[in-house]
Amino acid sequence: MDGSGGIPYEAGAPLTLDAALRLPVLAAGLPEVVSGQGQLSRPVRWVHITELLDPASFLKGGELVLTTGMPLPEEDPSQVRRYVEELADIGAAGLVIELVRRYHRPPKELVRACLDRDFPLVLLSRSVNFVEVTQIVHSMIIGSQIESLRRAHDVHDTFTALTLRGAEPDEVVGMAAEMSGHPVVLENLVHQAVICGPPGPGVEAALTGWERRSRATPSPDRTELSGPENWLVTAVEYRGERWGRLLMLPDASGTPATGPEHAMVLERTATALTIARLTQHIRWERRAQRTLLLDLVEQRCRSTGEARARAEALGTPVRGRRFIVALVTLARGPGPEESAELEDRLTAELAMGGTSVLAGAVPGDHIGVLLGFPPATSWRPLAERLSRAVRESRPDAVVSVGSEVADLSQLARSFQQAARVAEAAVPGTPDKPFHELCDIGLRQLLYALRGDVRVQEYVERQLGRLVDYDERHGTDLLSTLHAYLDAAGNKTVAAKRANLSRQAFYQRLRSIERLLGCDLESGGRRTELHVALTAFHVLRLSHGPSAAS
Repeated sequence: MDGSGGIPYEAGAPLTLDAALRLPVLAAGLPEVVSGQGQLSRPVRWVHITELLDPASFLKGGELVLTTGMPLPEEDPSQVRRYVEELADIGAAGLVIELVRRYHRPPKELVRACLDRDFPLVLLSRSVNFVEVTQIVHSMIIGSQIESLRRAHDVHDTFTALTLRGAEPDEVVGMAAEMSGHPVVLENLVHQAVICGPPGPGVEAALTGWERRSRATPSPDRTELSGPENWLVTAVEYRGERWGRLLMLPDASGTPATGPEHAMVLERTATALTIARLTQHIRWERRAQRTLLLDLVEQRCRSTGEARARAEALGTPVRGRRFIVALVTLARGPGPEESAELEDRLTAELAMGGTSVLAGAVPGDHIGVLLGFPPATSWRPLAERLSRAVRESRPDAVVSVGSEVADLSQLARSFQQAARVAEAAVPGTPDKPFHELCDIGLRQLLYALRGDVRVQEYVERQLGRLVDYDERHGTDLLSTLHAYLDAAGNKTVAAKRANLSRQAFYQRLRSIERLLGCDLESGGRRTELHVALTAFHVLRLSHGPSAAS
């Protein structure tokens, strides 16, 4: 039994003077704090029993001194004052005096001296077994030290494992938040919050007004609390080059991260992030933009407020803006470094004109670009600028846009529409800097559905016999059918376009009717064949660029 009874005490946490006085073994003496009431959070490093007049010469700081007051000279107040001064100067945690044997009330000079130094003086009106106090408190302190060592070992193992398997920075910061129980934010040198952990309802409160609050928090030379909100701060740097800061914010109850374990977690996190930056070669800001954009289009933000706070903490203004999602699709997908370079170039190009921009890889092998613009501004010039910027380096790129939305919470809809447009954007479409919903006609719709087996079966069922006949006999009846359908069934116009005599053209139409077993005078049948023929050409187009011609 540790003797702590029902007193709340977290293993591994330092034992404070207040917690020590509430231990049953000391509480039995009815402790009364007569000075230093504001110092009860002092940690107790050890307990020292003494009846010497100069105990400070045997102390190192942090000791709780227990005495009966026997050595205090009543006739010489200066020695009493010196006694208190030396204890205060050495950094003792406090003085506990038992008022049972020699005194029944404390010497006035002792009280006065303690009040002058704001030094904790505790009076016990009942007898207490000092030896039992030392046994209990020392066992708790030693147990706390052992627990601290165990936790330090756990922290070391955890972050070493994350580093060895190449964990992403988001996971490293999230682990720091989980282990500490406090929000942890990684920011760059211009006070943009690039990662915040843990994800959840606290993100909005943690990041709202981030730049202003961060700039009010100075960077200390070592890991310590800083700023008006008591953030625990440490630098992320390598060989003297500083890349950013890690900040551990107060927890949900408003309690700052003051323990040595918090500093240890933050410093190990900084080391892991430094190694990740050196080995993974993708900037924090690029990762942050990708993560936020993906969370927005997949609706993983818990609220519009959280989305707004994250975007603005990343340096992307969103208040008073409207938004549209554009998707960049490349015929040959870029590698990771090429993709990051293209995303950075697009962001810089558009941001120079005051456009809010987020860019990053999104589902469907696209590069997604969020464009934010004032309500009175048209998005079309922005889409054209984006298209020009992309095609300067990738002429094969296709840019597709969704619909304009008024709020970040509606961004998923704009993305889904842009994705549908991208699926339907037929390669080689001339004079089209970007594609939008109104561009999706029959040909584009069938191109989007080209992988659907039902479309393929429909084409084969409608035209298979005709294609087979052309292949076997070297004829071109499929082109004849195309000319006829393209002329809306006008045989004279179709024959002229096909450079055939009317008689030859009519003969070919009869051959087509015989092979397909249909009447080409039927408007419904012509519609069916027209859809099938359009799908046939789309399927040929999707097999390679050579078919596009």
